[in-house]
Amino acid sequence: MTSVFSLLSFPRTSDGLTALRPTTLATSLDDGSKVVKKSDGPIQIRIIGEYTAQAPQGKKQLELLRRSIRSILTRNDSLREPLPATYESIYQSCRSVVTVSHLGGDLYDILKILLHQNIRQLSIELPHDSPRKEYIATFNKALEWFEKQIVLLRSLLTYLDQVYVVHERGLLNVCDLGYMIVSEQIFGSAQVTNKLRNGIREWLTWERLGHEDTGLIPTLVQHLIRHQQYSAFEEFFVQITRDFYAKESEAEADRLKDEPETFFIQAQKWIEEEVERSKRVLPVTSWSIVRDTTETALWDGRMEWLSEGTLPDFMERKDFASLGKMYVLFARVRGTKTICDAFRNHIKATVASIVKDTERDDEMVQRLLDFKALADEAITTCFLQEKPAVSIITSTATTPPTPVSPTASTSKPPPKQPDQDFLYALSDAFTVSFKARRLKPAEMIAKYLDKAMRRGQGKSTDAEFQEMLDKVLALYRFTDDKDVFRTFYHRSLAKRLLLEKSASDDFEKAMLKKLKEQYDPEFGMGEEMFKDLALSRESMRDYHEKLSEDSPGRKLNAMVLQRSAWPFSVQKHSVDLPPAMQVELTKYGEFYKEKHSGHVLDWDHSLGTMALKAWFKPGMKELSVSMYQGLVLLLFNDATEISFKDIKEQTNMNDAELRRTLQSLACAKKKVLRKIPPGRDINDDDVFKFNPDFDDPHAKVHINSIQAKVTPEESKRTNASIEDDRKYYLDAAIVRIMKAKKELTYEQLKVATIDAVKSHFVPQVDTIKRRIESLVEQEYLERSEDRTTYLYVA
Repeated sequence: MTSVFSLLSFPRTSDGLTALRPTTLATSLDDGSKVVKKSDGPIQIRIIGEYTAQAPQGKKQLELLRRSIRSILTRNDSLREPLPATYESIYQSCRSVVTVSHLGGDLYDILKILLHQNIRQLSIELPHDSPRKEYIATFNKALEWFEKQIVLLRSLLTYLDQVYVVHERGLLNVCDLGYMIVSEQIFGSAQVTNKLRNGIREWLTWERLGHEDTGLIPTLVQHLIRHQQYSAFEEFFVQITRDFYAKESEAEADRLKDEPETFFIQAQKWIEEEVERSKRVLPVTSWSIVRDTTETALWDGRMEWLSEGTLPDFMERKDFASLGKMYVLFARVRGTKTICDAFRNHIKATVASIVKDTERDDEMVQRLLDFKALADEAITTCFLQEKPAVSIITSTATTPPTPVSPTASTSKPPPKQPDQDFLYALSDAFTVSFKARRLKPAEMIAKYLDKAMRRGQGKSTDAEFQEMLDKVLALYRFTDDKDVFRTFYHRSLAKRLLLEKSASDDFEKAMLKKLKEQYDPEFGMGEEMFKDLALSRESMRDYHEKLSEDSPGRKLNAMVLQRSAWPFSVQKHSVDLPPAMQVELTKYGEFYKEKHSGHVLDWDHSLGTMALKAWFKPGMKELSVSMYQGLVLLLFNDATEISFKDIKEQTNMNDAELRRTLQSLACAKKKVLRKIPPGRDINDDDVFKFNPDFDDPHAKVHINSIQAKVTPEESKRTNASIEDDRKYYLDAAIVRIMKAKKELTYEQLKVATIDAVKSHFVPQVDTIKRRIESLVEQEYLERSEDRTTYLYVA
């Protein structure tokens, strides 16, 4: 289809004036007649009169455009000529100059010259001696005027842009040409640049003092973006921001050197203000740059001071909001390691102080549990990082691996998980701090579990009670003295089972199973305890069935235990029982030997219990006491007053054991006996009397027994026994290693020995050295001639 433009345009070439038909001309003769002749060529027309050449139409239009451009680009009203034509006429003139007269190149040169002239004049008109902030305002107005005029020129000179420039390689369009000249003559001026920078610096200082923004900088930013000058501005803005906060933070840190938390709060305020300022005046691409610059200037060189100075207080106050904020802020400047180190140091110091607090040993485990719960909460609340993305790849035998397409993004924030570095720091800190007091943490953890098993779950559910037990076992993981925990736990378990003080056999068995499977296979010894108890009960049922209904032997309940399964040594000192009790024990011994002729019974009364009926003035009470307490109380059937020496002679009890027993009866809360003279300590000259006035709101009264709990003396004996066992364990490990290797250096043997026993305990280097020397003396090992290695002696 023919376009309207082609219909309304003249053709460039045509034969309309060259293809002439012959023309008939009439010529007059002398006689007045006319002769008609035909012409074979064009007719020549002669113009008679004065001829003046007229200027071509394109030149006139080009001059019109030149005057129009100059008028548009002249900002000074006094110098600006009136616009010579309407916008429509200017537009049409440009069309004609470019498309008809083909003078686009001339028009482009005129435009370029006028832009250079007027932009140079614009830079001269900028008031270089004006105040800094006013300079920015004047500069903004000048650029605003220029941008408006260049847009007008682009509209009027549309044909120059869209017809001429697009076909000429290397030429800029009207706007780009104007902006390029502005960049050269205005932004390229050192004087202009310095004035702008000084104005920006003054504005920032003025703004940071709390004044409201007047819109100068946002407007300037928009102009700079249009002229592609923003990157230089951003770099300068970042530089003065860095310098400002580096100076301010140094001064503030020096002033608040003893108040790191106050500095931290002030720094947060500065960061928030700077972020808000960036959002008001800068494009979004600059927000994070300015924020990171501000944070780096504030935290650089001060993160360790802030972490060490504030984290302990935050933890103590449970100020997890501030702690989490610090983690987020420091993470943005790669400072999480500093917080992690401070966290580790705080855990170490706190745990070590708890472990070494001898006056509060009974509270040690509970304090450790409370503190670990606090540390765990801090990690799961404050020290969170985004989960790493996991790429799922599927593949078959016949096709190459194909990555699964990522899921569509949602508005939910990415999931977070506790920072693993802090979990490692917590574990390391507890492990190191437990070494501050060898053996004791493992012992106290075992004792805490003993109390928990005696007390039972109470009002808590099974799940809650099991969770509490798991938390205690989590502390057990931190101790290197696994053998200490195992020994004390076995002893406590044995007492609970024999004294029937355990709240639940089901929990006892579940705990043993967990300890055996997850911690130490040697806890399987506890299973043998339950087997012994079951066999003992069955044996007692058989024995009771053989007795008459009124036989006093039916009140006897004896437990036969395998020595290998129970953590008790043979009693070296026996007590004297009343004749009636001794008779019943002898009868049961004879019954047992009839069924097990190869077994030998050794009686141990230290863990025995007894139930007595006692009459007091308030009424009859049933007393639940230990065997030793019962033996003492039975003496008062024959006398109301007995001296310490007589009690010792009649019972044949160990001196220390007797003193503790009398303390529990005469000096504790439930005073069944009276001591003369009164006092806490038991002396050789003391006399004891039956207390007829004793009363208790319960019909059955349990009197706490020293046998039911681990005494300090027993703890010392147990620890000494453990140390002796460790020597044998180390000896066996060293000999086993040397038998396999035949020859090792001291360092190699030391490392191999530690590795061999680390599941039970971590020996001290001095101890290993002493055991090696001992084995050399015993001729299990020998030194080489150069004394650099040890050799196994077969």
